[in-house]
This record gives sequence, C-alpha cells and structure tokens, in this order.
Amino acid sequence: MGAGKTTIGKLVAKKLYRDFIDIDEEIEKEYKMSIPEIFAEIGEQAFREKEKEFIQNLCHYKLKIISVGGGAFLQKEIREVCLSSSIVFYLDITWDAWKKRLGLIIDSRPVLQGKSMEEIEELFYKRKEIYQNNFHSKIEISNQDLDELAETIVETLKLSWELHDSK
Repeated sequence: MGAGKTTIGKLVAKKLYRDFIDIDEEIEKEYKMSIPEIFAEIGEQAFREKEKEFIQNLCHYKLKIISVGGGAFLQKEIREVCLSSSIVFYLDITWDAWKKRLGLIIDSRPVLQGKSMEEIEELFYKRKEIYQNNFHSKIEISNQDLDELAETIVETLKLSWELHDSK
C-alpha cells in the first residue's frame, strides 16, 4: 500500500509495450465509486470478494502488467493464484521511507482511517511479513528513481524469459 505499485507498473508496461491493469481502478470502474466509498457503502468484505474475483480472472491473461492492491495479497487464495500463474514482484520499502509517503496516501486508504501511528506501523509490518515470503523477485524501492526501478524490473523479466527459453 503506497509503495508505488501503480506508478512503477505503468512504467514497466510502457517499457514492455504491455497493457497495465490496476485492480483497484477496475473495481472503482465497476462500482462507479472510489475505494473509500466502496468500503463505506458496501463494506470491506464485499470489496475483497470482488478484488479476488478480478485477480483470479486476470492472472490467467498473459503479457499483462497487473497491480494488486496491498490488502489483496493478504488473502491466501490470491497469493496462490498470483504465484502459480504470474511473476510476482515484491516492492520492498522501509518503514521510514513509507512513513514519508503517508501524508500522500492516507485519505485514499480506508484501512488507515482512524488509526494511530502505532497501529499504522503495526499494519505495515504485519503486511510486510506476508509480502516478504511470497514473491518471485524482490526490488528495494526506498531510495531509487522510479524510472530506474521500472528498468530493473524490465531487465529482471528479460533475464527470466531468456533463462526460461533456454530450457
């Protein structure tokens, strides 16, 4: 959440001439509401079910760059489908670097609403524990240029394709 998945994903998609799909944006289009409005009017559970449905369907499309919301990957079924049918990049960010972004993201993230800084930090580390054990490639993003990060991902993908093709 707030690590830059959408921004970096769009850059990677552009560099690879691929379609970019942001799951949260797709859900917002379907409901014709923002994520905070969906949480308030329909509830988090309904949002998570719709999120799972979208991800399970989209993970089977080849050559797409998909941004999966920070809370989605907490669901075991979503982790399993992503890891088995896609290449999962973990955008690793430190607490200090992420905390600096908090002011930019807090209003658009319902799971942060009404929480103290201690509760937000606890959520950050709880999620990080799950993320850091479920990926194919890890990218440290705390102090890097976005274009450089996207290029690192592109090069990693190219290398993995070359290794896969040589088998």
